Amino acid sequence: MMQVDLSGRTAVVTGASSGMGAGIAAGLAGAGAQVLLVGRNRERLSRSASAASAGARAALVVEADITEEAGVAAVVAASAAFPKLDVLVHAAGVYEPMPFSDTPMESLDRQWRINVRAPFALTQALLPSFHGQGAVIFVTSIAGHIGFPNSVAYCATKGGEELLSKALAMELAPLGIRVNAIAPGNIHTPMNAHLFAQPGWTEQLIGDTPAGRIGEVEDIVPAVVFLASSAAQYMFGASMVVDGGWVAR
Repeated sequence: MMQVDLSGRTAVVTGASSGMGAGIAAGLAGAGAQVLLVGRNRERLSRSASAASAGARAALVVEADITEEAGVAAVVAASAAFPKLDVLVHAAGVYEPMPFSDTPMESLDRQWRINVRAPFALTQALLPSFHGQGAVIFVTSIAGHIGFPNSVAYCATKGGEELLSKALAMELAPLGIRVNAIAPGNIHTPMNAHLFAQPGWTEQLIGDTPAGRIGEVEDIVPAVVFLASSAAQYMFGASMVVDGGWVAR
């Protein structure tokens, strides 16, 4: 079995304060990459960076809100510590479930800014740092593939993120930059811990998942590391669904 080696490569991971972003940063670092962790909470970023640095080169951190121009500029400035950028992972995201009739426009706008506008702006700003080759990976959701009740705004933004990744793949492929997406299913993360705490929530999801369990961050990380590597050199515009079989039902 081939071992993925990202030695000598550099990566920027957004949403790296916790959850999937933190796990992805640690996974990339474990494969040999030097990683810049981006998030809005410096204390949690520092903990994530310590995990990513275990047995590897020191991870860098930048506290930034990438929904703002100043935050995007801060990430670009921090990435200048790398001679070039090889991997960009968009793991930052927000999920605000509620009935469509009760969803305020502010919620739609907030989810759009974080889930779609921020990765659009950051990819555009970091494009020159790739120097003609690399990988951009969007962490989307199965909600970008199928519809869910009480999640209309979220589905709309994740569907937009899915097509953003495909359109970028077509435009950036001639430059040598591969763009793909990972679409996780139901994964235990701090962002949705309050949902799993609801009576019956976990049992219902398990019953609807062919794999018979809820996913963990560790189920997502290998797929991202693979897409970041040369093993995925012929993948452009793909969306890898990692959901325990949910979409295939």
